[in-house]
Amino acid sequence: MNKETTFKQAYGVLTQHAETLRNQEEPNIDDLLKIVTESVEAYKVCKGRIDAVEKALEEALQSAELDVPARTPPAAPAPAGSGDDGSDDIPF
Repeated sequence: MNKETTFKQAYGVLTQHAETLRNQEEPNIDDLLKIVTESVEAYKVCKGRIDAVEKALEEALQSAELDVPARTPPAAPAPAGSGDDGSDDIPF
C-alpha cells in the first residue's frame, strides 16, 4: 500500500482478507504471509485516517469554543479472574 491508498481501499482489503480466511475449510499457508502483510498495512492506513479525523474534529470543536474533553484511551480490560464476567450474579 502506498500513501495514496484511501480508507475505503484499505478497508476493502481488510474485509476481503477476513472473508477469505473465514471461508477457508483448511488454512492456505502459502497465502497466509501475503494476507497478513497486506492486512497489517491496510490496518495502518485505516488507523491513521481515523486518528487524523478524530484529531481534526477535536480541534474544530475546541476552536468553536465548545467544551469537549480531550480524547482518552479506552480502559484496559479487567484482569482474568476478576469476577466480572458480565453477568448480574452477585459473587457471594
